[in-house]
Amino acid sequence: MSSPASPTVPADAPPRPRLVLTALILGALVCNINLAAANIALPDIGDAFGAGQTALNLVAVGCSLGLAMSVLYLGAVADRYGRKQLLVLGLALTVVVSFFAAFAASIEMLVVARICTGIAAGMAYPVTLSLITALWGPGRQRTLAIALWSAVSATATVIGSVLAGILLLWFWWGAAFFLAVPFAVAALVLVVLFVPSHVAENSDRVDHLGGVLSVFMVACLVLGLSTVFVPTTATFGLILLVSGAVLLLLFGWRQRRARSPLYDLRIARRRMFWAPATGGLIVFGSLMGAMFVGQQFQQNILGYSTLDASLSIIPAGVGLLLVAPHSARLVLARGSRFTMLLGYGFVLLGFITMLFWNATTPFWWVSVAYLVIGIGAGFAMTPASRAITESTPVRRVGMASATADLQRDLGGSIMQGVLGAILAAGFARSFGALIAGSDEADSISAQVVAALQASYASAMHVAEQYPQYKDQIVQAAQQSLVDGAIAAYAVGAIAIALGAVVVAIFLPRRERELALVAAYEKEDAGR
Repeated sequence: MSSPASPTVPADAPPRPRLVLTALILGALVCNINLAAANIALPDIGDAFGAGQTALNLVAVGCSLGLAMSVLYLGAVADRYGRKQLLVLGLALTVVVSFFAAFAASIEMLVVARICTGIAAGMAYPVTLSLITALWGPGRQRTLAIALWSAVSATATVIGSVLAGILLLWFWWGAAFFLAVPFAVAALVLVVLFVPSHVAENSDRVDHLGGVLSVFMVACLVLGLSTVFVPTTATFGLILLVSGAVLLLLFGWRQRRARSPLYDLRIARRRMFWAPATGGLIVFGSLMGAMFVGQQFQQNILGYSTLDASLSIIPAGVGLLLVAPHSARLVLARGSRFTMLLGYGFVLLGFITMLFWNATTPFWWVSVAYLVIGIGAGFAMTPASRAITESTPVRRVGMASATADLQRDLGGSIMQGVLGAILAAGFARSFGALIAGSDEADSISAQVVAALQASYASAMHVAEQYPQYKDQIVQAAQQSLVDGAIAAYAVGAIAIALGAVVVAIFLPRRERELALVAAYEKEDAGR
């Protein structure tokens, strides 16, 4: 199977640039709406299936896991066989798997459907950024296009949450998974009609063995982090993490020896590639993790309806959109390092604000925290994505866009998994301590104790079965969830602080950044 490849890149922009950019942004919007759809519905899903916290974590992380585990492989496939073609396939598949998720008959089926949704997104999402990079020439127009793509992509998580909150006022939890369907259909039509085919693609062979290794490597690492902190699944999580580490070593070995590596380690070693990639992974992952934990906190502790919970995060989207154009200008004027550090400062402030949430926190204070995090993410996203694409030759832009996507998807998977596991472990530990200190501790069976510690939804089911103890169980569950959430926010704040240190030390100032990018272009031109 082969495709004609064009080595040329448009000097400025493609024909009908607004329609093309609209199509690509809609494609990215679809993927990000699907990433957010489950979070707002988690309490209803937990109630419908009586699911434990670990199972709910897997539902939440399933879509980003499917995307993260497939994005490297599919990015290389798109570079070789056709970016537009894979984008069309991914959008079409999104429509199909949305129905499977909406009508899942068990929590296990829902987890599988969410992972398949992520794989469909893996076909589409990386291609949207790689097409922007291939169709818009280097300079101001590309930077502005990436800034708009970044802002709308991230804002889609807010849009998805709000629309899901509205739907769940009248419909069952499955309605949340239909949200992306109309956007996917609209994007599919626009892509077919207006997006050019076969622009600056390469003729290299795809490293299929490396692709398979990358899929299982990411799956083991993310699932391991999602389960290793929970006492009941700690051994399984440790096995997965060890397996992931072994696969990571095998993947690196394969990429050093493959004739056409899936992931060019020569490019990945570039300072302007790995430093912003690492910084972006941490900040974007922390944003997703904060929203994941926050939705459960707001609905279960603050008593928000699904609509109120979704409305509270609108300020995050507002912050992202307001900051996007300023972020693009700031990158051009002050460089990636300054802009990313500014974003990190805002995100850290948002996490510190969340540490002081409790059962009486007012709505406006919750919204302020999300606004600050949204502003920070808006400042951090553009320089991270731009630095990666600028330091990569256009023939390998699939690798760059896959890495930019991994910032969100692998970062989101890891941080949702870690913060979700911290939430689950904190909940179980706190509830266990409350049970141990209760006068009725000796009369509670091991089965009931396990159900009480599994999740907030599981504890509520027990409370319904024992109405004479309902008030005590509800109070203990709320206190345990608060304790778990605060622990998760503390871990998120520490991760943000460490990420800021990485950016400050390893990402160069503007003058050095420009010199490095010019050196990369000269090196790539000589190959």
